[in-house]
Amino acid sequence: MHIVMVEPEIPGNTGNIARLCAANHITLHLVKPLGFSIDDKHLKRAGLDYWPLVDVQVHENFAEVQEQYKGHHFYYLTTKSEQCYTDIQFTNDDLLVFGKETKGLPEDLLKQYPESCFRIPMVDKARSLNLSNSVAIVSYEALRQLDFPGMAKSGIGIKNLK
Repeated sequence: MHIVMVEPEIPGNTGNIARLCAANHITLHLVKPLGFSIDDKHLKRAGLDYWPLVDVQVHENFAEVQEQYKGHHFYYLTTKSEQCYTDIQFTNDDLLVFGKETKGLPEDLLKQYPESCFRIPMVDKARSLNLSNSVAIVSYEALRQLDFPGMAKSGIGIKNLK
């Protein structure tokens, strides 16, 4: 599975998403321009010591991602769709595409692929959710559908804690 962040602006969100990707064996794609440096201390702090565990790929533009992953399913997450993310039938190699924090994905991209645009339901008065929360919601639905591939489904349990 792949998370694609198109022009992310806030290092803390990207760090949180990188940690989520590391914990779930998801490839993280960052599409330039980035609103921060990859060496940003806030980015590194948000990702903690998970950075060695995440496959991060940086792309010059979104067309590069589309070319590299021809034949894969791209799902565009936006507040501007009537379709719900839970309607997607996910596969292992899907790309979940998220836009920048302040503007979301470009309108021309959404208009080009309306059948592949999905939203997370929320009340009408709410503008949007935090980007890292949105990525977590959708990626965990995808992982649930796929039966959490390669992951332990149970922990040590409370009774085993001492």
